[in-house]
Amino acid sequence: MNLPEHPEPDPSGEERPVPAPSGPAPLRASDADRDRVADRLREALAEGRITPEEHAERIDAVYRARTYADLEPVLHDLPGGPELDPRVSLRKDPAPAAAPPAAPDPAEPPPVAQSPTMVAIFGGTERKGRWLVGTHTSVTCVFGGAELDFRRAVLTAHEVTVQVVAVFGGVELTVPPGVRVVSSVAAVFGGVDSVDDEGCAPDAPVIRLTGMALFGGVSVKRRELGASRAERRRERREEHRRRAEERAERHRERIDDRRARHLEERSERRAERTTRRDHHRRDHGTP
Repeated sequence: MNLPEHPEPDPSGEERPVPAPSGPAPLRASDADRDRVADRLREALAEGRITPEEHAERIDAVYRARTYADLEPVLHDLPGGPELDPRVSLRKDPAPAAAPPAAPDPAEPPPVAQSPTMVAIFGGTERKGRWLVGTHTSVTCVFGGAELDFRRAVLTAHEVTVQVVAVFGGVELTVPPGVRVVSSVAAVFGGVDSVDDEGCAPDAPVIRLTGMALFGGVSVKRRELGASRAERRRERREEHRRRAEERAERHRERIDDRRARHLEERSERRAERTTRRDHHRRDHGTP
């Protein structure tokens, strides 16, 4: 039979206090704490630090966690560790003074907030690097071009919307693996080239494309962060080859249209000559 241990009496006659157990306090985690850890995992997925499979496994562990000690292993190998966000304190140990904020990771600067509107008129605009993607971004190109690179971007929500208006212009988007792209862009005498969602987890971040391409185009590419120069050169060559083939196809279509119109006009002139000759013979009684 196990009996509770009593503190040994001190020679002075006073009882010694029992030392408090070490390690993180087994405090219960709230739904808000689990949601903040899940947001940090989505950010890590968007940055390419974890794979979609790891993201799915860790999300399951987050929503199965009951205490802060259960949440600690989920962020242990990410920059800043479990104390990355002061709001996501996984220990909750009472302290007489607030702990100093953790030093920022020099390799990953904080994301820079950008304007939700991008406009390119007879020119170009781009957004690259580590930038903060709002819930709604508007891109307008009129005889111009825009380039958006989401590989190091940080999404402020699980689903963000990019509204595109391309009039005699083009918009190119580069997304990392593990991010789903849903396009509903309407093309009027233009084209929309999107990517498939193969390999994306069911709860993967979503970039939703809306808007219209009028005599313009919208192109989406999926590319790993830090692709080699040889891969980029190969992609550029493939892009140039594709554009050259499109130009050649349009040229062939124009030639075929001209040939068809020429044959039609020649047939009409021949029929008109035949009609005039028949009228002349009829008027002059010529057989």
